Amino acid sequence: MKVSDFDYYLPTELIAQEPIEPRNMSRLLVLDRTSGSIEHKIFKDIVNYLEEGDCLVLNDTRVIPARLLGVREDTGGKIEFVLLKKIDKDTWEVILKPGRRAKKGTRFVFGNGELKAEIIDIVEEGNRIVRFEYEGIFDEVLDRVGIIPLPPYINKKLDDKERYQTVYSRHKGSAAAPTAGLHFTGELLEQIKAKGVNLVYVTLHVGLGTFRPVKTEEVTEHTMHSEFYSISEEACEIINRTKAASKRVIAVGTTSCRVLETVSDENGMAKPGKGWTDIFIYPGYRFKTVDALITNFHLPQSTLIMLVSAFAGREMILNAYNTAVKEKYRFFSFGDAMFIY
Repeated sequence: MKVSDFDYYLPTELIAQEPIEPRNMSRLLVLDRTSGSIEHKIFKDIVNYLEEGDCLVLNDTRVIPARLLGVREDTGGKIEFVLLKKIDKDTWEVILKPGRRAKKGTRFVFGNGELKAEIIDIVEEGNRIVRFEYEGIFDEVLDRVGIIPLPPYINKKLDDKERYQTVYSRHKGSAAAPTAGLHFTGELLEQIKAKGVNLVYVTLHVGLGTFRPVKTEEVTEHTMHSEFYSISEEACEIINRTKAASKRVIAVGTTSCRVLETVSDENGMAKPGKGWTDIFIYPGYRFKTVDALITNFHLPQSTLIMLVSAFAGREMILNAYNTAVKEKYRFFSFGDAMFIY
């Protein structure tokens, strides 16, 4: 299976540069994966496709201002950090730009000296392990010094930072938003609950590996990035009760999907826990828990389009994407959504 098998043509002007207002008025392409039929709706219509007893699984991670602009302490040369993984209280794995010459012991300064960092190790792909120095509480310093790292294909400045957060975001730790959830408003979630649909929250801190291009020719040769997840006992009980009642578990986004498929046994029963997942889902994968998926339109040749192709079939997904291009849907993080059932 070639990575090029997951390519499609996308005009640049269809890459959404800003979110729709209000959130729930983005477009929704509804794909029946049994028949291949496609409907064109508005996202708020999602409530009509959900049934009493269904379980909607949402990722409640919150994006942190993970981008830091500073200087080298010795030369004054400009540097950019992007925080990837928290290792312990003050130690993080980061991407550096430019970073080739940054050796162990190199020090950096951010925000008029409010935050400092020293490289303590060099790891795979040239990433660095750094230890931060500061006074007070790290999260508060980061809020003052850091910048929300928007995806590289978004060129327009985001005026309201909350528009790159879901309305239910709680647990800080992501370098990118779980974008399928950006379409929900508090009011829409209340409508869904009123219909008898259970809402369950899991956490997966999205890393920048989400945007990393697949550089191998063969799909199976790609090494998936790992991301931290957490799922509670209460969440698992509701999910398992849903499966036992032959109702649907509906993942909001590929991140929620990856958590569910990580923690489920062969019978689709979920087990509580937390840890790191590097699950790589591509065609041939047998889904254990997820019965339907709400997701955005993903980059060509990305691991995310491979995941949705595993769920609905490559040809069906590429047909849906080509239809979305023809109908001028908006693509990627601030774009429109799909409901695949």
